This record gives sequence, structure tokens and C-alpha cells, in this order.
Amino acid sequence: MPGRSGGEAAHLPGTAARRHGGDRAPVLTDADATSTHHDAPASLGGFTVGITAARRADELGSLLQRHGARVQHGPALRIVPVSDDAQLHAATERCITDPPSVVIATTGIGFRGWVAAADGWGRGGELLSALGHARLLARGPKARGAVSEAGLADAWSPDSESAAELLDHLLTGPLDGVRVAVQLHGRPLPDFVEALRCAGAEVIEIPVYRWSTPLDSTPLDNLVDAVCAHEVDAVTFTSAPAAAGLLARAAEQGIRESLLDALRGPVLAACVGPVTSAPLAEHDVPAVVPDRFRLGAMVRALCQQLPDRHPTLPVAGHALQLRGHAAVVDGDIKPLSPNGKALLRVLLDRPGRVIPRAELATALNSPDAASNGRGADEHAVEQAVARLRAALGAPDLVQTVIKRGYRLPLGPMKDAPRCALP
Repeated sequence: MPGRSGGEAAHLPGTAARRHGGDRAPVLTDADATSTHHDAPASLGGFTVGITAARRADELGSLLQRHGARVQHGPALRIVPVSDDAQLHAATERCITDPPSVVIATTGIGFRGWVAAADGWGRGGELLSALGHARLLARGPKARGAVSEAGLADAWSPDSESAAELLDHLLTGPLDGVRVAVQLHGRPLPDFVEALRCAGAEVIEIPVYRWSTPLDSTPLDNLVDAVCAHEVDAVTFTSAPAAAGLLARAAEQGIRESLLDALRGPVLAACVGPVTSAPLAEHDVPAVVPDRFRLGAMVRALCQQLPDRHPTLPVAGHALQLRGHAAVVDGDIKPLSPNGKALLRVLLDRPGRVIPRAELATALNSPDAASNGRGADEHAVEQAVARLRAALGAPDLVQTVIKRGYRLPLGPMKDAPRCALP
């Protein structure tokens, strides 16, 4: 798929610029990815991972790179503060004048932003005083932490960190005539708010910030193209709006089905929690979701899941694995050119079997080269195989079968017999 040029860099520091575009994965129990332990090779060495986050992208990128990944950043949204918004100011004044009995903090950044905005208007102390007598609830630990940082009483928080469980908890008690302040998290919560109002509550919506599309869509377009072309091996999501934003942008480009096919197949989706994965689940896209809903836990889950999707085979006395843009030979990362990767993928599809030169030539022919009549011939295949052997650092991995083609000499796999000779 052709790439798009222009715009801001689509990669975090230390990554090369890119300009082109099953069953549900199990939930994992994983340790924090900030651990200094590394497998050999690096858990994510040879893989390219996409980042859709607007916030904390640098932190997530550093975690992924620490584990050996190449990173491509395509923010699927941006956060637009509304500290000067009249609606937020009016809602704040309502809370100060007639304090709510229940306050719901949905995000840490949102609750902090609310208090900061009130401070900017000279009303921060009065707002905290008004909220200090309320029953406080938080959707997750980040929001709960923000409430505590403001000097307010510890808030109740559901284990699932979901708005649905928080709502169920509220609806177990009487709400008729109760004033409830709901801090929104980037977009309206119509179902949540309507359920409270149907129970008799008077709801004050607090719009601290909103999600919007990126000012420059080029990095996101490049990421969408890369996913569709299977040029990234995994995509990470840290919020539901980011997941929805990626799907929406692909729909605008007329390639949403191609994107969904990739995410249901060779490109692994990794989400920080079940709320984040919901927009993907609606389209039957499986996702890796850690037990602990944190960036580090998500990276650790990715480190466990992604290498397992690529089998390691015994070939000519070596352990050989093909990853996204590299091979792993006896635990060492071996970067590959696009042609080398294309050849090795065909050979690995039928390990131990002879692949004719004509079939390998087809693998080397890009659509552009074929359309211009410059398709690879058998001589080009010989040159490409020589370069592949050099890149792998073990010439015996690719065996020449005179007058027939090439093969990977597959060794015994556990108790199974050696693959049949050609």
C-alpha cells in the first residue's frame, strides 16, 4: 500500500522512519515491564510495534524500545483542554453554590484539570471545600490518586476499573433527588448519565477536556497503512477513544475492512484494559489485555505473546525464527532486508521442502516492479539468496538443491522424524 509523505515524524527517537502503509488472545498475568530482566534475544527484538496514544507515548515507546522493539507512533487522537470553557465554569459554580452529594472522578488527568481550572478562576479552595462533604467515587486508581492528591477523602473504586461496575454500585442505593457530579473523560457519557437520571438523580456533567482528531493526521495515516500492509507486528492502545479513532480514520480512508483483517490476523492488538479493548471487541478483534491495567503490564504481556506467534524451528543445527523485520538465529537478532524477509518467509512456509527458483522470484517481485516489467529472474534470486545467507550469518541455513531451487534443511523436532528429503 503506498505511503504518505509530509507532516511530523511518525516515529519516536531511535526508530527508523516508515512511510508505507483467530482466536481471542487470553488475558495474561504479568509482572511490571520496567524490570531490568531481558531474555536473549530481547523479548521484542525484531518486531515493530505501533503506538496510538496521545499521552505518555514517550514513556510507552521507551518501555517497548527497552525490550528491543522498533516503534512507530501514530496518535489516533489529541486531548483538547477546556479550562476556558463556559460550560465547565458554569458546572463548577453549580457545585460550589449547591454542593453535590456524590462526586464521580473518571480519570486522573480530568480531575486534576478540573481543580486546576478552578484554581485559575480563583475558586479552587471553594470547589474542594464543596466536594469535601460528598461521597467520592473513582473509576480507577489514577482517578482515585488524583482525588487523594487534592486532599479529599479516599474514594471508592471498582476492581474492574469500568464505568459499568461503578454505575451498578451507585444504583444499589437510593438516588432520588441526589445531586451527582460526573467528571467526563473526553466525551459525553449519555448512557451512564441517563441511567442516573432515570434513578432520580440530579446530574451535573463536568466536561474538563475532550478528545479530538490529530491536527496532523499523517503519522496516523502512516500507521494505518503499516497495519494494513502487515508492516507492524502489534499495535498498542491505552484508551478506548484511541482504538475508536484508529478505526474511524481507516473508515475515512475506505480501508477499515483491510485494517480489521490485519488486526484479526497477523497484527496483534494490545490494550491496557478491557474498557480500552471494547471498540475492538465490537468488531471481533482479539486483544492482549493484562490483569493489571498498566502500561508496564501491557508491555510485559506483549513480550510474552508476540514471540510465541512466530515458531522457532531447528534448521541445519541452528534455531531459526522469523520476526517482523529480522530473523533470530541461535538467539541472535539478524536484521533482514525486505527481499531477505520475503525469501525467508516463503522458505519457512514449507520448511524442508524445495522451493523452485521461479516461486522465489515471484516473492521478490513487488507490485510496482511487476507492473513495470522489471520482475526478478533466477539470477536475481541467486543474488538475493546469497545476501540472505550473509545476513543470517550461517550459510548452511539455506541449502541449494541443484537444478531445482532452495530449501531450509529442517532438523528433527522433538520426537518427530526429520522432514522428508526432496
